[in-house]
Amino acid sequence: MSRVAIVEDHARLADMVARALAAVGIEADLFRTLSEAAYGLRQADYAVLIVDRGLPDGDGLSFLRELRAGGLTAPCLMLTARDALHDRVDGLESGADDYVTKPFEMSELVARVRTLMRRPAALTELVQSFAGLTVDPKHREMRCGAVSVVLAPAELQIMLCLVQAAGRIVRHSALEHAAWGLGEAVTPNALEVTVHRLRKKLAVLDTRVRLTNLRGVGFALEEAAGR
Repeated sequence: MSRVAIVEDHARLADMVARALAAVGIEADLFRTLSEAAYGLRQADYAVLIVDRGLPDGDGLSFLRELRAGGLTAPCLMLTARDALHDRVDGLESGADDYVTKPFEMSELVARVRTLMRRPAALTELVQSFAGLTVDPKHREMRCGAVSVVLAPAELQIMLCLVQAAGRIVRHSALEHAAWGLGEAVTPNALEVTVHRLRKKLAVLDTRVRLTNLRGVGFALEEAAGR
């Protein structure tokens, strides 16, 4: 999964960050308050958290301290308008992994998020591979040998989840969250329809990787025996 959580009450800025991340294949869920974010984090895991320092219902640093005390290990990038050295030190000592002051260049923020996603504590690397099949979120494509196919956003997130699982079953709920997040209404058969499209694209690649279904539980990738 390459989905991040953005905890920012400035709607326009949050939307701009989400669009910039989406342009490199990283999808985001947006939370306007700490209480919304706390609920969202109980429902799903995220590769990176982007948390504003000043929010309507509290301090982002205090929120992060509570998350770390509760065992959360996902990397966190703090956003703030405060540029004093002691503010940056406070942020890092509270469990933040990086610290960006406003205003900032969107390209720099995206680069910092991508760097955090390379860390072992994160849920994903930028490019994932399984049995000769490669999924590249930056170029939104899936490759096997010299052949590649373009992936729609939901297809990309589902394949990242499945490749990272390396043959283990991924539950329906985890795949739906990776593909559509918490804020988007999903039709009952949306996952099955997307998986059907992915199977067609795997066939185009002529890979030995198959997308299998454990009915009522979830999906997994498996490497078929050699021809």
